[in-house]
Amino acid sequence: MSSAASTLPREETDLETGTRQVPQRPYHVVVWNDPVNLMSYVAWVFRSYFGHSKERAHQLMMQVHTEGRAVVATAGKEKAEQDVTAMHNYGLQATIEEA
Repeated sequence: MSSAASTLPREETDLETGTRQVPQRPYHVVVWNDPVNLMSYVAWVFRSYFGHSKERAHQLMMQVHTEGRAVVATAGKEKAEQDVTAMHNYGLQATIEEA
């Protein structure tokens, strides 16, 4: 089996309904550095929206500031898209990428 095939989600059958479900692939929510928002505000958004601890929010904010980007969450595609929209509503630049 190729490595690409082994990374595909496996189908699972719901025993109660008999329906087959394919787990969603994970997506990263990436926040990008910008010259507009204060670092304290970015850390506050990470705490308020994602529920990160003060220490984790500060660490992610510093990664955005020093490296230009940080993965702030990982979720299914639909949730990741909602998170990106929320980041845009907070005035932050964000995108999704496959994990």
